[in-house]
Amino acid sequence: MGKSREIKKRLKAVDNIRRITKTMQMIATSKFARAQQSSQAGKPYTEALFTLVRELAEASEADHPLLSGVPGSADKPELTLLITSDRGLCGPYNGSVIRVALNHLRGNPKASEGTLEVVGKKGATALKFNGIKVETLHTHFGDTPTYEDVEKLCQSYIDAYVAGEVSAVRVVSMRYISAGKQKPELMQLLPFKAESDGEDTGVKAQYEFSPSEHELLNRVVPAAAKALLYQLFKDAIVSEHIARMVAMKAATDNAGKMRHKLNRDFNRARQAQITTELTEIVSGAAALD
Repeated sequence: MGKSREIKKRLKAVDNIRRITKTMQMIATSKFARAQQSSQAGKPYTEALFTLVRELAEASEADHPLLSGVPGSADKPELTLLITSDRGLCGPYNGSVIRVALNHLRGNPKASEGTLEVVGKKGATALKFNGIKVETLHTHFGDTPTYEDVEKLCQSYIDAYVAGEVSAVRVVSMRYISAGKQKPELMQLLPFKAESDGEDTGVKAQYEFSPSEHELLNRVVPAAAKALLYQLFKDAIVSEHIARMVAMKAATDNAGKMRHKLNRDFNRARQAQITTELTEIVSGAAALD
């Protein structure tokens, strides 16, 4: 009797866990749909800015510090931003990003000696465990970072870079490629590099600069850097929701399998108990005869 009661308690606990994980899976799915829509909507703007900055840099003879670097800052330390989540239960999401960040810090003296900033409590906890000092922990972005907050953060990086305080600004985050593929990535934010889309038609755009080349680059390049950082934040949020959705689905499926096994064990224990009781009854009746 004791064994069947114990199995019944475990069945109740497994059912509770299954309901919780199923609910978390549904919440993550809903958040993923909204975050994916926001991330996809911003990509055409970011790509257009990339193309514009690349073409302007090729057509212009003016040097811009955000593109070519600040003279005398090559020996300065770097600034690294790590984007993780505030909450767990999202599978290997945080571990993958933190691993890339640790490899970067350990393999790059300028990064290890420079400033390290972290978004998300999980990243800060992991780095503290590894004995790495975190200069600033950003906890105000959450699941829905606003462009205004990201713009302020990026502007502080631009000011530090232009002032020659850092030689480069790099971001470690999870890149969203598709619903079935996400990749931890180290991205260089400053000096800004507009990546080519790989298509070269051989035709170069001709520009007449108004206002001046330098003034135009002063407006476009910072805007492109801010758009890139904002896109990295949005990709990280989408990837987090996908990872949590997959992790909670796996947990729900495992709870279902565990429930099936416990049901089978309970039926066997109950059958053995009934058999024992019947045997005792028959044995008692035989003794009376």
